[in-house]
Amino acid sequence: MLYGMILAGTTILAVVPATAQRYDPRYPVCLQSWPGRSLTIIDCSYASMDQCKMTASGLSAMCLENPYWRGALGHNSRRRQGGVN
Repeated sequence: MLYGMILAGTTILAVVPATAQRYDPRYPVCLQSWPGRSLTIIDCSYASMDQCKMTASGLSAMCLENPYWRGALGHNSRRRQGGVN
């Protein structure tokens, strides 16, 4: 019985850090932070790099461009089609 409880507990703890991150396509900037030992959180809810940097100040965190931002898709698709800006 004890073995089963230990196995269940380690399985649950191993799954927690592996949860999927959400990239919100409505915002151009994401904050990636490391609040725990093996935990990484990505929060894409920042309208500007400056806003994100103010939040990241003093934390174990960094700001990065959101690869799924809708505004970036429109700009890149024109370039790929050979259109004029």
